[in-house]
Amino acid sequence: MRALLQTFSWQELRHHPWRNAAAVVAVMLGVALAFSVHLINASALSEFSQAVRAVNGQPDLELRAVQGSFDEALYARVANSGQVAMASPVLEISTYALDENGDRARRQLLRIIGVDALAVASVAPGLMPVPFKGAERMALFVPGTVFLNPAARQVFASGRLQLQDGLQLRSVTVAGSVNAGGGPLAVMDIGAAQDLFSRSGQLSRIDVRLKAGVDTRSFIESLQLPPGITATAPGDAAERVSNLSRAYRVNLTVLALVALFTGAFLVFSVLSLSVAKRAQQFALLGVLGLTGRERLQLVLIESLALGLVGSLAGIALGTALAALALRLLGGDLGGGYFSGVAPTLQWSSGAALTYGALGVAAAGVGGWWPARAAQKLPPAQTLKGLGLAPGAGSGRWLSLLLIAAGVALAMLPPVFGIPLAAYFSVALLLVGGITALPWLITLLYDRLSPWTRHRLLPMLAVERARRVRESAAVAVSGVVASLSLAVALTVMVASFRDSVTHWLDVVLPADLYVRSTLSSAASDTAYFSPEFVQALARLPGVARVGTLRSMPLLLDAGKPAVTLISRPIDDPATALPLVGEALPVPAGQIGIYVSEAMVDLYGARPGTVFLPLSQAFSAFAQAGRAQAATDSIANQKFYVAGVWRDYARQFGAIALAQRDFERLSGDKRVNDLALWLDGKVADAEVQQAIRGLADAQSGGGALLEMASVSQIRATSLKIFDRSFAVTYWLQGVAIAIGLFGVAASFSAQVLARRKEFGLLAHLGLTRRQILTVVAGEGAAWTVIGAFAGLALGLAVSTVLVFVVNPQSFHWTMDLRVPWLRLGLLCAAVVLAGTLTAWLAGRAAAGRDAVLAVKEDW
Repeated sequence: MRALLQTFSWQELRHHPWRNAAAVVAVMLGVALAFSVHLINASALSEFSQAVRAVNGQPDLELRAVQGSFDEALYARVANSGQVAMASPVLEISTYALDENGDRARRQLLRIIGVDALAVASVAPGLMPVPFKGAERMALFVPGTVFLNPAARQVFASGRLQLQDGLQLRSVTVAGSVNAGGGPLAVMDIGAAQDLFSRSGQLSRIDVRLKAGVDTRSFIESLQLPPGITATAPGDAAERVSNLSRAYRVNLTVLALVALFTGAFLVFSVLSLSVAKRAQQFALLGVLGLTGRERLQLVLIESLALGLVGSLAGIALGTALAALALRLLGGDLGGGYFSGVAPTLQWSSGAALTYGALGVAAAGVGGWWPARAAQKLPPAQTLKGLGLAPGAGSGRWLSLLLIAAGVALAMLPPVFGIPLAAYFSVALLLVGGITALPWLITLLYDRLSPWTRHRLLPMLAVERARRVRESAAVAVSGVVASLSLAVALTVMVASFRDSVTHWLDVVLPADLYVRSTLSSAASDTAYFSPEFVQALARLPGVARVGTLRSMPLLLDAGKPAVTLISRPIDDPATALPLVGEALPVPAGQIGIYVSEAMVDLYGARPGTVFLPLSQAFSAFAQAGRAQAATDSIANQKFYVAGVWRDYARQFGAIALAQRDFERLSGDKRVNDLALWLDGKVADAEVQQAIRGLADAQSGGGALLEMASVSQIRATSLKIFDRSFAVTYWLQGVAIAIGLFGVAASFSAQVLARRKEFGLLAHLGLTRRQILTVVAGEGAAWTVIGAFAGLALGLAVSTVLVFVVNPQSFHWTMDLRVPWLRLGLLCAAVVLAGTLTAWLAGRAAAGRDAVLAVKEDW
């Protein structure tokens, strides 16, 4: 009997390749998207980790500054400790570089690492300089000499570079190479780096290798590290990037798995059509002794076979897509987490098996209900062509329970920073809403039925939809699922875009913006001096100048760095996009304003004192920038006076009044300038005057980044729309799959109703009137599907906007419902469903339907 089942399934799959190909393609697409996302992210993360190990080496411990650098006096104390086998001092500087004769406007971000050549070989051999053939053996110790890694050598072709320091350029000579991977970097002698960038006596980190048997924790305690210096394990940097990109990777994977969700519905539709067309064959097999359980196994074998073929094709396609994406785009999928990394594809058998199993499982789930229908077929009734037996249906209480469980799950906190409960909440809301369709159909059409009682064709359509509500629910389930996802994505994207637009209105109040750097990593080397700012304010056409200083702060070794922003904050309500009201700052304390991510990740709630920030300013004092303020900084209290929205920095930002920052740190450099123009001079002339001023002071006019507020807004929204373009494609795919499900379900129904149509023809209805009835049924069914899909979509969008987004990316947004767009979307679905039903009924309402009535005569 098992051989008979396998043969029967194989013949069905072989003789209907085009119909089954649609289900295979759906499963293939879902597996391919999810598997390719996994491969790209896994390859990029692995490559980044290898690059970190090459740069950081394999020390037992890293002593690193919370921000910037620290006094090198600590190095002598560490190196002379009897517990230390080797200590390697390192100075890290991020700046911009360009070929000596290159276009200054085409500068590239470059990481400079100053090392001690006598110590680096034993701790981080990947940073050991290798001079070019014919170069001096002691070239490393020559001032102004750098050694480039492979990524930097691909960017810079000449033998001399210019490195940016403020708005000035320092010339250096390329004397060799290093083997460290990752993004572009240059290695030079630590003393030469300190002299070149005016960092005399400063270090960024100390790599420590302990003697055998030394306890790491005890050694750290014995050092009595000053404030602003952390002791971390060497793998923490890679772990921070992994944590930083985790939510982004998970959301991409979940979005890709949406295709598998819709693929399961397509398998359901295809097999429902197959079971309907073969109903009499199943009935005959039942008469010949095939049990209902064996009929169920037969259909499940077909669904699993479709899933297996689709999964195998999806693994192959996903591998090809990942290889192509890594080659053309690198490891960055739009999140900016792996910029500068060019990974090679790292294929994983375990991941392939996992995603392949997901594809097979999705197909199995989609085939379960048609398999149950085949199991419950009444052989005698089906052989007479009287149609499929109506399903028993599920109670509305189960639907309400599922919806209530979905609402409850949406209230739960994230798990390891991932909104797992929210994802299950969305799934339960969808399943609960779809299982409630029979009850909703009854509720609606019981009230509509009296209005169509005296109109023949509408009455036939409405009565059919009302009395076979289980079949109607099956037919529109795909539309409900796909439309709800489309509505949810539409509302989420519209809400996000509207919130970003309002956010830009607040954070971009000036007419013109001038930047020294596009990366916060280079904020200490690409800056504007106070003298330049003062001269800029006196230029014709400039009414007022606002300044901003930003820098990264590593408050927790296990988390990504946050951004400290120094700017004028006279009126927080107008200077920042606050969430709620600003609190009055207690006397003797300094008010700070934190982004929403700081509340989630560091517990910096309004009305509390944020202690970790004092360590950062203590690091300034230790670096010699504000020696007079050392004692006061240690006891300074930073009061969280408000929370603001920040869509530019996912992992936290702290805004501080500029006067307080300069008083505590002694640092008067700035990175961004906001200019209010008086309108008396053309904008282009003002920009030309700014570049001329920079050229006159330092020759760095070409190093400036300038843009008007309209240009920044247009560029920001263009990037936003491009980032979410894939969601519109997914909406189209989901709707198409849902309509295919309607077509398949209607085909299954009308094939089983040929005698009904024949009887209507004998009673005097024309073929056109019969098709009108079928189209009316399609309209009646898709209208309820549109209503249910709209309601479910709004519920899911609420979870996405208020739960998934804040838990994943730590920022909130205002809900905005684009009613006109949603109305047009629902109307298009109803129109397409009506047309689909009409097309599906054409084949069953012809001459064969009339002849089918004679089969029982």
